[in-house]
Amino acid sequence: DPPFATGADFCVKMTWGDTEWTKEPSAIEDKAYRDTWGRGLDSYLQMMYESLVSMRELLSEKGSIYVHLDYRLINEIKIVMDGIFGHDQFKNLITWRRQIPRGMKVYAKYMPFSADYILLYTKNDKGVWNIIKKENLITIEEAEKKYKKDSKGFFRTSDPGTYSDESLINLHREGRIYVSSGGKIVIKNGRVSVTKGTIGVKYYRERRGNFVVEKTVADNIWDDIPGMGVVSSEYIGYPTQKPVGLLERIIKASSNEGDLVADFFCGSGTTGSVAEKLGRRWIMADLGRYAIHTTRKRLLGIDNCKPFVVQNLGKYERQYWQGVTFKKRSDEQMPIYKYIQFILKLYNAEPLTGMLHIHGKKGKHFVHVGAVDAPVTLTEIKEAMDEVKQAGQKALDILGWEWEMGLHNVVEKTAKESGIHLRLLSIPRDVMDPRAAAKGDVTFYELAYLEVDIKPTKDGRFVVELKDFAIPNLDLIPQEVRDKIKKWSDYIDYWSVDWDWNEDTFHNMWQSYRTRKERKLELTSDVHKYESSGNHKLMVKVIDIFGNDTTHVIEVKS
Repeated sequence: DPPFATGADFCVKMTWGDTEWTKEPSAIEDKAYRDTWGRGLDSYLQMMYESLVSMRELLSEKGSIYVHLDYRLINEIKIVMDGIFGHDQFKNLITWRRQIPRGMKVYAKYMPFSADYILLYTKNDKGVWNIIKKENLITIEEAEKKYKKDSKGFFRTSDPGTYSDESLINLHREGRIYVSSGGKIVIKNGRVSVTKGTIGVKYYRERRGNFVVEKTVADNIWDDIPGMGVVSSEYIGYPTQKPVGLLERIIKASSNEGDLVADFFCGSGTTGSVAEKLGRRWIMADLGRYAIHTTRKRLLGIDNCKPFVVQNLGKYERQYWQGVTFKKRSDEQMPIYKYIQFILKLYNAEPLTGMLHIHGKKGKHFVHVGAVDAPVTLTEIKEAMDEVKQAGQKALDILGWEWEMGLHNVVEKTAKESGIHLRLLSIPRDVMDPRAAAKGDVTFYELAYLEVDIKPTKDGRFVVELKDFAIPNLDLIPQEVRDKIKKWSDYIDYWSVDWDWNEDTFHNMWQSYRTRKERKLELTSDVHKYESSGNHKLMVKVIDIFGNDTTHVIEVKS
């Protein structure tokens, strides 16, 4: 479900209390938008071509791929996919009616747009296929007009066709043979006949409450799955969210339990959520941090959801920066070394040469500048710290646009053990504005502040309490919204505790988070009892309202 055609795909409506505002794209999302649409349709098709080539390589030999688009791009992407997968592997074009024309749309010139389109390709002719059936609910009154009825319920009839006499006799024993008025079935010497009239086979309709269920084999016109405007009970506030019914049909048709389903533009996480409930394994990816956080909360709301890991993929090798470009809003192409000089100048730091990971110096602090198109990673910071130590220095500033999930407190602890005074500072979006940069009106903010307290109980157990949280850079929040935020906890959307953190994967052992219906957030965890005495480490992870995470590690003795 790739972005269709506009920068709005990277904008998200945020909610605080009764106030709603639109979050603008992050630095990485902003760059992705410009890379995708900066040269119009050509750049979009190039992005899609490269993505689809990679997806085909990852696809199982028995795999299928569904690509969901609207009227603006379906023809162009069909040509691209024919070239990548082969015309013979095109299996169908599904038309999904996502809405019924209403409001001013009924007056649209040349007819309103009410459908999206889904291209279906397989890697080869071994693709998994399970016949899918459409369901339609009709009222009892409608069923009485449409069907026949006996003591077992509503049914339709069909000519016996190629049924053998033996099969007809078995159906008769089951009460599933229908004879037209005045007729009588006769079974003699293993043969079936009627005295007069016609014979038919009964096909009963399922009764579901006050409705009768009609089931038919699905074709490529899907007009029985309403869009999010109708199934509002599913809506969790994500702009490109798709209905559960749409993904259920796709996943059931082209996979079996235990198979692996991937969605590389996962948005609000509908694909993974449905795959989890249907017993499939899954991989989800998205460029937006808020999308990943929305997906995480959605999965946590599933009963008995299996364990999953949230990974942040960064660029770990930066030895060959020559030729990489950073694109400013003015659409000038800036070589990477000029980009680094540009950021260092705004930070009032002097450039340094001859080092691999250190780019500048400000006073006694060495400076490392993170790439514009990837998060700063723990590995990257450690490599910079090693260079600082080799140079006999003790202070390092890391400047970054985005940060690997979960590194904050972990890397600060590592720096303390290494004797390095480390500061992590976010590069503000102001640097993208030539006017702000020209005036020197740019401030680099340290990462969020988190204060946590752990308290023992009388019976030897422990609870964790959040005491304070601060977002240094509030520029992302409109002033009118900021004025309404009265408590520091209003900036927190989710927090969790790993009671036995072993400096590896974070384990979500307790959590509290806001949902669209339940806005309250617990600030004190449930109690926890350690099975063995001794020293333990726990990690607290806080996700703010923008999807950014902050972590804090505490040592406790039980």
